[in-house]
Amino acid sequence: MQRPAVPADPAQSHSATLIGSVQRAMRLLECVAEHEHGAPAKQLARETGLALPTAYHLLRTLVHEGYLHRDKGLFFLGEAAERLSSSGAQQKRRSAVADTLAHWRDSIGVPVYYAMYRDGEIDVRCVSDSPGCPAVEEWADFRETGHAHAIGQCLLSQLDEDARRDHLGRYPAQALTPYTVRDSHALLRRLERTRRMEPVVERQEYALGTVCAAIPITVGTTAATMAISLPLHQSDRLLPAVGLLQAEVGRHLGSLAISISI
Repeated sequence: MQRPAVPADPAQSHSATLIGSVQRAMRLLECVAEHEHGAPAKQLARETGLALPTAYHLLRTLVHEGYLHRDKGLFFLGEAAERLSSSGAQQKRRSAVADTLAHWRDSIGVPVYYAMYRDGEIDVRCVSDSPGCPAVEEWADFRETGHAHAIGQCLLSQLDEDARRDHLGRYPAQALTPYTVRDSHALLRRLERTRRMEPVVERQEYALGTVCAAIPITVGTTAATMAISLPLHQSDRLLPAVGLLQAEVGRHLGSLAISISI
């Protein structure tokens, strides 16, 4: 008579799915990271509890792949590991910005946008919205229609005249709605009248039925902005809401300065 199968031990099943060589390599990487001035293979093997031949094999592999480099018998983190660290730090900064925007979205009750002007382009870095506070649908590329939305107008207002003309030479103003600024010359005149640190407001210039406002932020020499949008029937909320956002940004700009430079 055949005996019933014995259920597998969950702990054993889990451990069977783990790749031991990867675990050991990760322990070596962590150990090397703890030694700012490098460490020899024998010390790394001892501190990780690995047999010396195993440690040597894994260290050579990690050096070959660029995660470690060897100098005078000592092992240091390599460029590949440093890229991972840099990417992780960047993701953490992006997460901090996203969390802050989500908080402002919920407390003010509007979708919140963060954008920068980088390498001659309008770059919307983060948008925080919700079903109750939906963002404006990007029906026309934000990068090419900066003349028509508050984000673009706010970023362009922070540039010098040559940079503005260069941008509009590449992306000329054109009518998106009956309310869009007529041409690039009209936009340049408007930007010249914009006061420093004053919110920029547009009403139905990018999308019918939508009003938007943006506040300028200077991160070092980089032009940046936080912005909000609302449906036209809530336009009476626009200025009070952007005022609240401006106050929040003012209170938290110091702690966010590094994060928003992503």
